Amino acid sequence: MDILLKPVVTEKMTDQGEKSNRFGFIVATNANKIQIKKAVEDMYGVTVESVNTMVYAGKKKSRHTRSGVTTGRTASYKKAIITVAEGDSIDFYSNI
Repeated sequence: MDILLKPVVTEKMTDQGEKSNRFGFIVATNANKIQIKKAVEDMYGVTVESVNTMVYAGKKKSRHTRSGVTTGRTASYKKAIITVAEGDSIDFYSNI
């Protein structure tokens, strides 16, 4: 899929997945909530109740090297928090 880039597998998101059926994904920056909902329902076969999105801006970073200070910028990305229906679940570890 070109809408869902990768799942967010952190301690906080794993806890939210177990307690309140919320799962996180890094998504394409031009994807809207309707496209994200359809992509999750098609890929995982669950019923999506709500989609919350947030855009993270890139940060300025600098490091000191032998030739001086090198400055750059990290990439910006969009994250989606998906709430699935009661009884449904997404298992990210089934293919490992």
